[in-house]
Amino acid sequence: MFLYPWYCGTKMLGMFCARAFSLAGCRTATRARSLHVFPGMTVAQIDEEVAKLLELKVKLGGDEGKHQFVLKTAKGTRDYNPKQMAIREKVFNTIISCFKRHGAETIDTPVFELKETLTGKYGEDSKLIYDLKDQGGELLSLRYDLTVPFARYLAMNKITNIKRYHIAKVYRRDNPAMTRGRYREFYQCDFDIAGQYDAMIPDAECLRIVHEILSELDLGDFRIKVNDRRILDGMFAVCGVPDDKFRTICSTVDKLDKMPWEEVKKEMVNEKGLSEEAADQIGEYVSMQGGKDLAERLLQDQKMSQSKQACAGLSDIKLLFSYLELFKVTDKVVFDLSLARGLDYYTGIIYEAVLTQAGVALVCTDAQNGAEESVSVGSVAGGGRYDGLVGMFDPKGRKVPCVGVSIGIERIFSIMEQKAEASAEKVRTTEVQIMVASAQKNLLEERLKLVSELWNAGIKAELMYKKNPKLLSQLQHCEETGIPLVAILGEQELKDGVVKLRVVATREEADISRADLIDEIRRRTSEV
Repeated sequence: MFLYPWYCGTKMLGMFCARAFSLAGCRTATRARSLHVFPGMTVAQIDEEVAKLLELKVKLGGDEGKHQFVLKTAKGTRDYNPKQMAIREKVFNTIISCFKRHGAETIDTPVFELKETLTGKYGEDSKLIYDLKDQGGELLSLRYDLTVPFARYLAMNKITNIKRYHIAKVYRRDNPAMTRGRYREFYQCDFDIAGQYDAMIPDAECLRIVHEILSELDLGDFRIKVNDRRILDGMFAVCGVPDDKFRTICSTVDKLDKMPWEEVKKEMVNEKGLSEEAADQIGEYVSMQGGKDLAERLLQDQKMSQSKQACAGLSDIKLLFSYLELFKVTDKVVFDLSLARGLDYYTGIIYEAVLTQAGVALVCTDAQNGAEESVSVGSVAGGGRYDGLVGMFDPKGRKVPCVGVSIGIERIFSIMEQKAEASAEKVRTTEVQIMVASAQKNLLEERLKLVSELWNAGIKAELMYKKNPKLLSQLQHCEETGIPLVAILGEQELKDGVVKLRVVATREEADISRADLIDEIRRRTSEV
């Protein structure tokens, strides 16, 4: 039919629809005019075309056929309710307090960077970077972590010395495992020390920070595994790994926390083209764990002692453990040769914190059959030294030594949320200190005056948004939300210039003069 070529043009289709619908609506009265507008067509043909257009209009989502939205969050993301946000805020406060205790200042960077800024910094994980559509001459990508933007920030601003923390969202086009705290959009909490300092002093402080945070959050027993990229590279060299395969073999070794050695070896040999002999030699080393004594033993090892790189790394591991002994954290730190961390920018010490207590495994429910299984949450912190990253952005290649740690906050949240669900303890979602209530009718104005006085004094207070709420309803609201105090107004209290102050938990009441009320609230809430 002659009408179909018009379908590809929405505007033309709309114009035709309007004219055709108009004509169809009055065709019995204006048949002659219809035939004049569409010469060569009968009224029956016009009716047929109008019917087709009406059907198309429904398919295109007209008024009679509105599009039904699927109400869900995007894959790998989630919403957080007030209870979950209260838990998150508590965790953030613990972490920020620790960072500040160690003298860090904070910065912020854009959520997206030039694509070339991020390209080539993450090894095999670069495929997980979210690229954005060109919106005006710049190729952009969502930040994958906070470390590369930090290095770009240092180079761009010619900063050679800073201790900073940064808490912000990052994005990874990963296969999400949300029950394990693994998302496509998630927060990272980074602490980094940039500058030229004596060996292992800043590195030891980063490990001390991880120890403090995990201990204070009370997540259960944990271990902090440490290794050194130079030890890994030296090990690969003496085991016969070709230079061009160092990074890809390192990425495979990094999977040892998720896969048994047999599967890792299979990937090295069958997929990465490594000889079985070299893989078996690597297998002997990556099974080793210990402390300063292991570093000393490897320095005497016939093969490892042949690598200057490995010896430099082992000497630094020995020095690191001597500082960790002074920090009193060696009970949680282990020198583990299987630790690799796949990111390409690491140049020296690397570390990762894992929870070891069986009780912290998350219980996940299968959405299809409702079955529950216990799964490990994996690492909850990681980091290392990246002395060459800033130089990659500096026009003159000037290096700024850096070391840092990132807290795996989403996995920690998953554990904390599960613990809160299992506990009978209520999680407060507000910080309101007192409810302004009335015992009788027609006291809205007096309640508004009092709550305003409390707000002016910095007291966290609220009232019910009804003119004449029942006293029982006001008290029940306090019990449900955890508000500790109630200031009750009545006609007698107003005459006497007092407020009846009620402790919700004990139901104890006392008359407090209006002049002393604010001080009394502060005293009582400081004791809670």
